[in-house]
Amino acid sequence: MADDQKTENIYEAVEKARTSGKIKKGTNETTKVIEKGIAKLVIVADDANPKEIVMHIVPLCKEKGITCVIVPSKAELGAAAGLPVATVCVAIVQEGDAKDLIKKISQ
Repeated sequence: MADDQKTENIYEAVEKARTSGKIKKGTNETTKVIEKGIAKLVIVADDANPKEIVMHIVPLCKEKGITCVIVPSKAELGAAAGLPVATVCVAIVQEGDAKDLIKKISQ
């Protein structure tokens, strides 16, 4: 799991990509963009319940060569994605203004 500073950078990247780029929210949409190979960064919440709903995401990202990071809170991830509810998975498809942050996170 990411440390506190990296976690904040991840949430910030999601917020910036949401406003100036394009994101996909939820397990189904995220899985689709990973399989198509168009996701730039995938974020998974560690507190997903049950874990089985996201356990295929990390191996799929590795197979496709896409950076996948884990954050502690699905509620904060949902808020960063502009949702009134929690989400366990977000994929950034077009970076927008978050391009530099995503490069930093991916290193």
